[in-house]
Amino acid sequence: MYSGITVGCVTIIGQKHISRQVPCEDASFALQKNGVSVVCIADGAGGKKYTHARFGSACAVKTIAEILTDHFDALYSENREAAVRSYLMAKIRIEFADIIAEKELDTLDQLSCTLLFVAVKDRRMIIGHLGDGLVVRISPSGLSPFSMPQNEKDGTTFFITAGHAADYMRFIKTTVDDCHAVALMTDGVQDNVYDEDAGLVKPVVAKMTETFAEGREKGEAAIKDILEKYIVGSSNVSDDSSFGVLMFEGTKAPDASALESSAAKFGTSEENFKMVAMSIKEDLMKASEIISSAASKAEENKEAEPEEEKKEPEKEPEIEKEVPAQETEPAVAEKPAGKINVPALALGIACAVELIIIVLLLIF
Repeated sequence: MYSGITVGCVTIIGQKHISRQVPCEDASFALQKNGVSVVCIADGAGGKKYTHARFGSACAVKTIAEILTDHFDALYSENREAAVRSYLMAKIRIEFADIIAEKELDTLDQLSCTLLFVAVKDRRMIIGHLGDGLVVRISPSGLSPFSMPQNEKDGTTFFITAGHAADYMRFIKTTVDDCHAVALMTDGVQDNVYDEDAGLVKPVVAKMTETFAEGREKGEAAIKDILEKYIVGSSNVSDDSSFGVLMFEGTKAPDASALESSAAKFGTSEENFKMVAMSIKEDLMKASEIISSAASKAEENKEAEPEEEKKEPEKEPEIEKEVPAQETEPAVAEKPAGKINVPALALGIACAVELIIIVLLLIF
């Protein structure tokens, strides 16, 4: 078990924004409160319509950090993860509404940004990710992606302002066992240290993380220097860059010199999930018809059944007896066994199947 937790984060403006005299759109925030340690980073959307993205990213990281430190137990124990994701997005929208009113903005899209975070309390850990960027697990044996970038083939990504943002948000609940640290980075850093084709995190990430072994202040100063010299300063068109670390003190770090610096690319295929999902469309339609038909027949049979005539039971002759006092307690009436409404159940299933079809059609 770790002896303590060190958190830290750094955000640096990219050369691309400096040359265009555009403010930094990345944001990062680290907080330790109520026994919870949190690191959040966000990348404000670039483009003419995202005029106030920097305010969105700054608001998002602080909002999420406060939520996680105030309500960690409730969020971790809730089994309906879709509800948790929706709650987080709703809280951000509430805060964004204030910015829209204050800045007199026209649309929510003007505040668009990605979001990555990690939160730890005791042995429990929550990781969240929406959009591009990378979350890395650093263990004694090496580096591995905890959550990979969410990019489309055309390079577009997902933002927290989208109407379906909660559906795309990854929400991972796990434990800290055999974990030395977690590193988070926006795509400004990710593009330099991650081979997406091979799923390989380069050893330099382990070295960057180890700068926090001497505490937050020294770690953040070292990361700032690394980003300015090797990431942002390495190109005239470099993007804004954010790097965050949550380190478990007293745990073993990997040997960076022994880590793989290259790997073979993943195999490729023309098949994608859209094809896989749509391949069952006809079978799903047939299944829906069968289930609906069975439910209708069951309902018709039920209506056709004659009602049983109710007969009064014949009265037995009364016999007078002397009943002992202990046997005069009132009898407890037995409850009739519950019956399953088969037609209703079948109809419910049919509706569910049809809903799946509708969802597939809407998505694809």
